[in-house]
Amino acid sequence: MKGHVRLRLRGGRWVHLILGGALLMPFYLLASVVLPLFWPGADPLRHVPVQFTAFGCALPLAAVAGLLFPLLRPLEVAAVRSLCGVPGERLADGPALTWAARRRSALWFVAHLAAGGVVSGMTLSAPPAAMVLLVLPFSAPLRDSVPAWTRELPGVLGPLAGLGLLGLVLGTTWAAGALLARCAPPLLGPTPADRLAAAERRAADLASRNRLARELHDSVGHALSAVTLQASAARRVLDADPEFARRALAAIEDTTRAAVAELDTVLGLLREEDGSDPALPAPTLDTLEELLERTRAAGVPVEAAVRGRCTGLPPVVSREAYRIVQEGLGNVLRHAGPVPVRLQLCVENGELTLRMENPLPGTAPEGAPRTGGGRGLRGIAERARLLGGEAAAGPRDGTWRLTARLPLAEQTDDTTDDTGNGRPGRRRAGPEGDAP
Repeated sequence: MKGHVRLRLRGGRWVHLILGGALLMPFYLLASVVLPLFWPGADPLRHVPVQFTAFGCALPLAAVAGLLFPLLRPLEVAAVRSLCGVPGERLADGPALTWAARRRSALWFVAHLAAGGVVSGMTLSAPPAAMVLLVLPFSAPLRDSVPAWTRELPGVLGPLAGLGLLGLVLGTTWAAGALLARCAPPLLGPTPADRLAAAERRAADLASRNRLARELHDSVGHALSAVTLQASAARRVLDADPEFARRALAAIEDTTRAAVAELDTVLGLLREEDGSDPALPAPTLDTLEELLERTRAAGVPVEAAVRGRCTGLPPVVSREAYRIVQEGLGNVLRHAGPVPVRLQLCVENGELTLRMENPLPGTAPEGAPRTGGGRGLRGIAERARLLGGEAAAGPRDGTWRLTARLPLAEQTDDTTDDTGNGRPGRRRAGPEGDAP
């Protein structure tokens, strides 16, 4: 099996070299036409020195083509991957956009065409000559038609010379193919600029994934926590207080309807096929009261105090502040249960500050024990950091306190844009656990 793969690889490299010889022909013909203009009497069809000179003049023309055509690199990469057995991850993707990448591509193109021209010439001329030498001792008419020096060879040397000539073709083909396969990664591999562009694409993709993950975690997680408490309360008082159970079921209906709408929005973005990164539609502080009412319907008394004007804030700040409040309330629902919550929002001095407090629970709320965690507070810290602000959470004086500071000014270098993406700014994250 290994021998079959090795033979197939060598055959592919030979085809690759023959392809290089075919690509050399236009440049060789152009050099053959131009050369007699500077070398009177030069005839590439009759004089071997003129043929080698035309071959040498064709290579600089190929180098110029390699510099001028960026799409040459992906074509050569495709040929090397399929014919030379070079791993694809070691080669670059896409056209050569920088001059450094073009110079490498041009050097590879010249090497490919030079080796391909030599191997193609030997493949066309050497096998017929070798066959003549092999049958020369056994054919008198053939001996009369060959050059005189060939007729003077002793009988055994003719076949040996033919076999040697075939061996020379095979050895040259193997050496040229192996050399090109070794040179392909450094010449057709990614340049530092290519690696940087690929890293930036991966970072942008990761930022988009993290953004959507935060949206799903905060919106759906809060809704499920509220529904769990509402359903648990309705189950306990179903017989004793049917009216309360009906209100709880109505609250569950409203909460799940809102969660499904947000889930459809996020899933719609995941199905985008054009590679764009549109601004993520999300609730803002304008709809904060609806969030608080749904939380109160789950049995959590929420006292909210707003100082300043929370309407008309920059959309990205308003969205992220809403999500931070939503995640904070979701933590209360998941870990503390129906305990009183105090929420304070303050807009002054060019920034929005948020503070949420609730008593630390003595025991976990009713329900299945929660495993894992930590994503919520990390998400809050990321949201604040991307806006150039900071967030912290932890126990203090018998309460669990969540604080966040979000600047309202236009974000530039190390902050987020209107889509929620950006580069990291300052960060002061709280503990890695979610429990309030």
